[in-house]
Amino acid sequence: MGIKQVKLNVNELTIGMYVSGLDRPWSQTPFPLQGFYIRDLGEITQLKTLCNHVYIDVEKGRGPVSANLKTLTPQGRVKGTGREPHKNSFLTEPVAPLKIQRNLYREVQPLQKEVKKARQLHQKVYGAVGEVLDQLERNQLQTASLGETKRVASEMVDSVLRNPDAFTWLSRVQEKDEYTYSHAVRSSVWAILFGRHIGLPKRDLDVLALGVLLKDVGKVMLDSELLTKVERTAEEEKAYENFVELGADILRKTPGVEPRVISVVKTHCERLNGSGFPQGLRGDKIPLLGKIAGIVTYYDHVTNPRGSRHPIAPSKAVAKLYELRNIQFQEELVVEFIRAIGLYPTGTLVELSTGEVGVVVEQNFERRLKPKVMLVLDACKQPLAECSLLDLSEDDKRKQALLDSGKKTRYEIEKVEIARDLEPGSYDVDIANIRDQYLMKTEKRGLMALLSRLQRS
Repeated sequence: MGIKQVKLNVNELTIGMYVSGLDRPWSQTPFPLQGFYIRDLGEITQLKTLCNHVYIDVEKGRGPVSANLKTLTPQGRVKGTGREPHKNSFLTEPVAPLKIQRNLYREVQPLQKEVKKARQLHQKVYGAVGEVLDQLERNQLQTASLGETKRVASEMVDSVLRNPDAFTWLSRVQEKDEYTYSHAVRSSVWAILFGRHIGLPKRDLDVLALGVLLKDVGKVMLDSELLTKVERTAEEEKAYENFVELGADILRKTPGVEPRVISVVKTHCERLNGSGFPQGLRGDKIPLLGKIAGIVTYYDHVTNPRGSRHPIAPSKAVAKLYELRNIQFQEELVVEFIRAIGLYPTGTLVELSTGEVGVVVEQNFERRLKPKVMLVLDACKQPLAECSLLDLSEDDKRKQALLDSGKKTRYEIEKVEIARDLEPGSYDVDIANIRDQYLMKTEKRGLMALLSRLQRS
């Protein structure tokens, strides 16, 4: 019996299907050339980041199926039950598609040039947000402090637009600051990276960055015990959720805060299916910037949970987020966010197909699965005498050229792929130290290149 191939949009993929063809060369993906069964959500997520459609063999695996969604009435109650929708109930209302402008911000500054600015700006951002929170706790919020936060938020947008890796590095490694505003700063960086990817105008990026930085200001009005409690009663949870309205009210009374910033603060906890708070908004009643703020807030909470010594691996956070597509978060936004940050964000600890372990130090925005990796452990998981940099994209191009020229056969060349990402703390690897070493080397290379040019002139 011959292969019965069916062309399928990647959004229709399910576990159990057999992928027999892609809309791009197999060599540009980490998947086996002969095809494979989809065994987990991670593989679906990878396919969504790489392809628009694939071909499935319906003789070997499952065929296309229609999703069995729960039916909701226009009021958002589950039909026939009289209950509010569960946080994981599906949305059946149509949602307007995103208007994405790809490659709007194509010019990227070299990492070594941007990292110095980003390092200084990182401290400014933490200082400005910390000052606002301190003044709020004393009920002495000053317009000047809020203005400084607005200014550094805009500077942060500029930095991420110039080179997304520079600021991501400085936010990726958990610092020793208070959880509330370190979380806000990290979330703001994710939001700008996302907005940059989908081509939001600079003005919208400024509003988004400031809104996410200030999204938790209402928490200073809550009791510390309530704020840090892991398991809350229903009554305590309701009291906790008041932080959104408290924050919006604080900012309304503060001169110079525009309504769109307050809107981000007020809607970042709303969810697509109406299960969020404080208003239980559904679908497109949640503004776009509020939807983005909700996604980045969720992602950072999952990767950096309060009270946890180590964040979880990005692939697990992405899988959790992906499971909530078209439920709590708009599916198209979820997919684009995953594409924006990549499966292996800067600072991720990864294991290669060779068994070696390294840290992702710089992204390749053309080939997301082929970043630059600083190798730190050998195949036996022993520390290398000296860390070495491996550019997976360049390594792949070099080996492919050897194959194309006939100088080597595919049996003589081992192409290196990222096999999986690892939980931070899996091995005794100081990611902050690796970061500093890499940034120092890139700065030194930039300086040497400058001196060489000066000598020739």
